Amino acid sequence: MDAKLVIAGFGGQGVMAMGKLLTYAGMIEDKEVAWLPSYGPEMRGGTANCNVVISSEPVASPVVTEATAALIMNKPSLDKFEDDIIPGGQLFINSSLIDQKASRSDIEVYYVAANEIANEIGNARVANMVMLGAYLEKSKAVKDDSILTAFLKVFGENKAKLIPINEKALEAGAKAVR
Repeated sequence: MDAKLVIAGFGGQGVMAMGKLLTYAGMIEDKEVAWLPSYGPEMRGGTANCNVVISSEPVASPVVTEATAALIMNKPSLDKFEDDIIPGGQLFINSSLIDQKASRSDIEVYYVAANEIANEIGNARVANMVMLGAYLEKSKAVKDDSILTAFLKVFGENKAKLIPINEKALEAGAKAVR
C-alpha cells in the first residue's frame, strides 16, 4: 500500500525534517518517493506542512489530496487537514498541544503526547521523532533503521551524536501507540 502523507504543524516543530527523513528512508529502500514542502509567510512559528508519497510505482504528483495518513503537530493543522484523510486512513494527533478530539469516526485516530514523551526521554526537540515513531509503528511505511540511516543524509555526519536520542524517540513513539 502506498503511503500518502500530510505532515503539519508550526515552523520549528520538525515537520519538514519528518518529511525529509521519510523521503530519504524510502529512497534507501528503493521505493519511489516525493516530498513537497509548504511554508506560511512567517519565518518561525508560522504554519508549515509537507506532502510525502512513498510508493512502489512511479509517483505521478507530489501533491497529496487524499492522504492515507496525517501527522498533526498543532490545532490549526488539525482543523485544516483532518478532512483530507481517506476513509480508513490514519490520523496522528499531538495530544500535548491539541486538546481537541478528531471529528471523524471513519479513520483510525492515535493521540500521541509527543512533547511530554520527548521531555521524559530528555530532549524536548525530539517530539517530531516521537510522532514519526508512532506513525511507523502503525503504518510500516519504512523501517526504523532506514530512518536512522537517512538521519545522516538529512542532517550530516556532524549530527551523528544525536542518533541515540532520536532512536530512543522513535521507540517511545512506537510504544505510545502499541
